[in-house]
Amino acid sequence: MFVLPKSKGQRLDIYVWLESVDQLEDQCRQQAVNLANLPCNVHHVVLLPDTHTGYGMPIGGVVASQDAIIPNAVGVDIGCGVAYVDTGVVWEGQDRKKLMQRIVEDILRVVPTGFRHHKKPQQCAILDQYEPRKDDPKELLHEIGRGYNQVGTLGSGNHFIEIQKDIKTNELAIMVHSGSRNFGYKVCNYYAKRAKEQQQQLPDRELAYFHTDTPQGRGYLRWMALALGFARENRNVMLERVKDVVAEHLYKHWQVEPKFSKPINAHHNYASQEEVKGEKLWIHRKGAISARKDELGIIPGAMGSFSYIVRGLGCEKSFQSCSHGAGRRLGRKEAMRTFSKEEVLDDMKRQGLILGKVRLRDVAEEYRLAYKDIDEVIAEQLDLITPIKKLESLATVKG
Repeated sequence: MFVLPKSKGQRLDIYVWLESVDQLEDQCRQQAVNLANLPCNVHHVVLLPDTHTGYGMPIGGVVASQDAIIPNAVGVDIGCGVAYVDTGVVWEGQDRKKLMQRIVEDILRVVPTGFRHHKKPQQCAILDQYEPRKDDPKELLHEIGRGYNQVGTLGSGNHFIEIQKDIKTNELAIMVHSGSRNFGYKVCNYYAKRAKEQQQQLPDRELAYFHTDTPQGRGYLRWMALALGFARENRNVMLERVKDVVAEHLYKHWQVEPKFSKPINAHHNYASQEEVKGEKLWIHRKGAISARKDELGIIPGAMGSFSYIVRGLGCEKSFQSCSHGAGRRLGRKEAMRTFSKEEVLDDMKRQGLILGKVRLRDVAEEYRLAYKDIDEVIAEQLDLITPIKKLESLATVKG
């Protein structure tokens, strides 16, 4: 870790969990400087080892704001995160590949991916519980109705469902990465637009914010909370359906019944009010997870790579946060230009990784070599977390 100290053109220090400044993109660094110069931010800016250029604020960034909330410091996929369970079943036998292929096919049957959603509304407790207010934006109230068809859907991009195994014990595990779908996207865009209309003189207008004691600020916090709840329930619904698929096949083919662990379910795009040095501040995590003392967290790698279950160390310098994944090395378009579809599929075949994906032409966007090395990312933050499990991908379902 190193520090970019405050200077004449930079109001706050920037703490960077990388070995050297050479590893930091110029645009990412400038976005961090913009955050450091935002009047509502205090203490310092955090960049974690998976950091890279984002929209307004870097992915893999954390800031503490005083009585203010910044929509684009949470991002468009509010509540995006990861859920995880162990199965209690050791992965062994001669028919593994065929069995895994059947599991993937059935996951694709019960979980819509990409831009697909359920044709019929699904049960959704968090949306049922929401009580509309007179001042709620009509555009967002409309999204509640649409949300019933989106709960339990994966989406596209870097979202995934994986069947994994612990590299030490060979125990099977399930991991689901998704967020609030179009619901959170609409919430962020609605409020970010209004924040920009109110504030003109900022280091970057994409960092426009609301004071939390204003009607717009309270409105964003209420709708953000709803999107966070929706994202968590979305992951839980998919996780339960994948658990059912896995349990059915393991019993049918191996006559074993999984004993699923208690799920870990962690957001990595959100803001929450937390105490920092005796003061309540709004901690914005964009591509970062909470890593309080002894808190369990999930840090997935890229498609065809490894993932980690970690335990937080409660480091105050990082606002008790750690990275949310490996972090992109190449943008999606650059990855498509650099790697061919055939190259990616051949690499996955060599690894014995089963891929479940309806549309293959964009598979290079999520190739593991388009991301940073997850082992290096973990090594850069051992003052923030302790790794407790390393997981190997057996099958990946993508949008």
